Amino acid sequence: MAIQKHIVFDVVGTCVSYEAFFDCIEQTIGARLKDEGIKPQLFAFAWMEAAEREFAYLSISERYTTFMDIFKALFYRMLWMAGIAEPHSFATDDERDAILASYGRLETRPGIGDAMHKLRQAGFTVWCLTTGDTARVRGYFSRSGIDMPEENFVSCDTAGVAKPALPAYRAVLEKFGDDDEKWFAAAHMWDVSAAKKAGFKGAYCTIYEKEPCLEVFGGEMDVIADSLVDLADQVIAASP
Repeated sequence: MAIQKHIVFDVVGTCVSYEAFFDCIEQTIGARLKDEGIKPQLFAFAWMEAAEREFAYLSISERYTTFMDIFKALFYRMLWMAGIAEPHSFATDDERDAILASYGRLETRPGIGDAMHKLRQAGFTVWCLTTGDTARVRGYFSRSGIDMPEENFVSCDTAGVAKPALPAYRAVLEKFGDDDEKWFAAAHMWDVSAAKKAGFKGAYCTIYEKEPCLEVFGGEMDVIADSLVDLADQVIAASP
């Protein structure tokens, strides 16, 4: 019997870029941020990273809360942390909500459709594991004409545990056979290195973070690639 091959992709940041979100911040409050000496993209990054941290911390303390609820709640706090003395005078709820809505309009990264097609042609079943809700995340692919079956999405919301806690990855591993080939692909080193510890082979793409910082995350990746298509090619080449 042939070995079953699986590859699980992180979605936001890996398969889709943050550009629509960055652009909306620029258009909505960008001029005001710049007047305060704050680069809009840096504010966006700080806001996302703080939300990821609180998402993980709440999960660790057994108070799992959906990512978007946390993201929304942190907006004014992050303006304060950025040096805005009166955040509620600086921006409005309507502006916050418009920016949050842009997170639902993120666009797929160049090459992700070709990468997934190549992997399927090579016998891989393609999955997605996301911190987002399945309907929103699946929409990223459908708007780009990329086929991702609903049954191949797994959300942390279902398991009630956030990445990078190892049970989040094990919930996906449980879907596969012990002898199956199992890869995890991400553009976040914290994500793919945790998946590797949980039992996946790791494929890291530098398209987002640029620097893998292996001295922090430890070990070696099975694949490191600068593009998603190259990542797919390397995974296929490393597959039995």
